[in-house]
Amino acid sequence: MPTTLTPAALPAALLCDMDGTLVDTERDWLATLADLLAAHGAEADEAALEPFAGLPLDGAAALVAERTEMAAEAAEAQLGETFAARVRAGVTVQPGALRLLDSARALGVPVALVTASERVIADLVLDTLGPHRFTCSVAHGETERGKPHPDPYLAAARLLRVAPEACLAVEDTPTGAASARAAGCRVVAVPTVDGIPSGAGTLLVRSLEEVDLTRLPFPAPLLP
Repeated sequence: MPTTLTPAALPAALLCDMDGTLVDTERDWLATLADLLAAHGAEADEAALEPFAGLPLDGAAALVAERTEMAAEAAEAQLGETFAARVRAGVTVQPGALRLLDSARALGVPVALVTASERVIADLVLDTLGPHRFTCSVAHGETERGKPHPDPYLAAARLLRVAPEACLAVEDTPTGAASARAAGCRVVAVPTVDGIPSGAGTLLVRSLEEVDLTRLPFPAPLLP
């Protein structure tokens, strides 16, 4: 059974991935990739798309270039334009996302958006979720390395002036979870693809509706 934690054991900050975690844009992203791959004669089924989950735009474009005759630059431009158009048309907020963000705010826990999407996509989604719900955000290209490296989560912790080890990250892909764990964060994962290992420091849940910041079933409090 989860252990009830005192307010002193709340995470120092909540660091949230965006695509697939807070909003259902991972499906739009994979559909964008599938359309481009299929248009150029490459495999575009679920198995073929799995390596793209959680990748930033440039990484996905490089992988498209490996599988097709497209140049990476052309693939990046087309993917970026098509995905942005889908996001502008509207995104679906994941169940429990707003409740979790508002709970963090009510508890005094600052929230950062930490996304592998470009800044233009991040800002579009922030407008949907409500910028007032976030203290800061880190988008792809704003750190030396992106996910799965720890840099984005370390940058968010620095912006919030907290230790990454005292933060709770929320993710949905193995790439993102690896980034957060490499930074030292505890992780709550709502998997949209297989491959996120559970264990010490990582909790797998079916929905954000299951996440209660006052009842985190980790073996030790998040704060020292």
